[in-house]
Amino acid sequence: MAAGATSQVLVASNRGPVAYALGADGGLAPRRGGGGLVSGLSAIGPEAGAVWVCAALGEGDREAARRAGKRLAPEDTGGQAVRMLDLAPDVFEAAYHGVANSVLWFVHHMLYETPLEPSFDADFAREWAAYEAYNTAFADALAEEAGHGAAVLVQDYHLTLVPRLLHERRPDLRIGHFSHTPWAPPDYYRLLPDAVAEAVLRGILGADRAAFLTWRWAEAFAECCARVLGAEVRREPFRVIHEGRTTEIGVHGLGADADFLRERAHRDDVAERMAQLREQIGYGPDGAARRTIVRVDRTELSKNIVRGLHAYRRLLADHPEWREHVTHLAFAYPSRQDLRVYRDYTAEVARVAEAVNEEFGVPGWTPVLLHVEDDFARSLAAYRLADVALVNPIRDGMNLVAKEVPVVSDEGCALVLSREAGAYEELREDAIEVNPYDVTATAEALGAALGLERSVRAERTKRLATAATALPPTQWFLDQLDALRA
Repeated sequence: MAAGATSQVLVASNRGPVAYALGADGGLAPRRGGGGLVSGLSAIGPEAGAVWVCAALGEGDREAARRAGKRLAPEDTGGQAVRMLDLAPDVFEAAYHGVANSVLWFVHHMLYETPLEPSFDADFAREWAAYEAYNTAFADALAEEAGHGAAVLVQDYHLTLVPRLLHERRPDLRIGHFSHTPWAPPDYYRLLPDAVAEAVLRGILGADRAAFLTWRWAEAFAECCARVLGAEVRREPFRVIHEGRTTEIGVHGLGADADFLRERAHRDDVAERMAQLREQIGYGPDGAARRTIVRVDRTELSKNIVRGLHAYRRLLADHPEWREHVTHLAFAYPSRQDLRVYRDYTAEVARVAEAVNEEFGVPGWTPVLLHVEDDFARSLAAYRLADVALVNPIRDGMNLVAKEVPVVSDEGCALVLSREAGAYEELREDAIEVNPYDVTATAEALGAALGLERSVRAERTKRLATAATALPPTQWFLDQLDALRA
């Protein structure tokens, strides 16, 4: 153990709780982030000596890390101890974009067009070496920061190799790994080169505990361990045994933060956005306020926005009675625009939305109101206004939007939910299930959702909100920490 290491709780993730913008004058402007990890670390109190290890994501972050040395200034982080790693830009780029986002993400979300991709060649071998270096840097920093017997919670697909690397350096530590994405079934997982597929699994099995958002993803991981590594899988308790080491398997279904959402959704800026949206939505020919179908997503390939727009078009084509009486609020916030496939997808979302408007729009009614500028207040305003929420991902680890909308809905909202969303396991009883690939069935589901009586919607929404908030972010984090220490 490194001299002076005293931290008893550590979190490791690619993205940290603060990001920096570098000004033209050389000044640094910090911006704090939110989310479950921030809430969880805040909840454990300063006596734990918690440290967050993260990567510098851009030039502002790198400059802040250089100036700070090992720890960022506490006034920038809200008092949280943060160690930001200044990795070489080419190493970060290859690890983050080349492997994590362009390979592991695609495998777990089953997004490849397999007749053409993937194709693992010398370029990928270089990127994989960078991913190994990236993970090694995290393992070295954690080993240095951790006090004896500390608990370390490693986050997500960016850092799959860290648990094993860290255990080799510090066998005294209690190490957990949490996967925020789905986990691919064995046959699809084995698209990865054999050595890489084995390394990822061995890396996570270096943890004392590996946890997932749903039992479905946990089972898929265990099956991969059995099929790829020949590991032994046992249940009651659920665990994987490989090379004499036992890794406990756990599930923690992250819930919505009801207190924060309800308070934030009733601030003045949200009320202003609601008034703006109501004006844009307008009134039908009968003088009644138009119904709303709402979706709020990043233009992530797995979110299935394009098929959602095609389903809405099918609804209008097959059920003309809804024309001029419903508006689709589609908030599609650009994601990963440095990757061409994401830029192309974002452009396709805009193209299809415009095509629907050209086909069905009339003076005074725009069928699709597409917003692409990220605006959290406007998203909350849409949540409150929604008559129907469309959440139809191809595959999703959880999908918090499905949980957030019922929490803040003003008058009750019908939830049309893909059975491939992690949230489906918890919300299925009061949601309208769809196969995300079936555009016709999704259109019929939207029609059924619009046709629900208001009282039925309201009752369903209450039950959805209860299920959605069963494990709020702070408790989600603390439950993992308690299970790791047990």
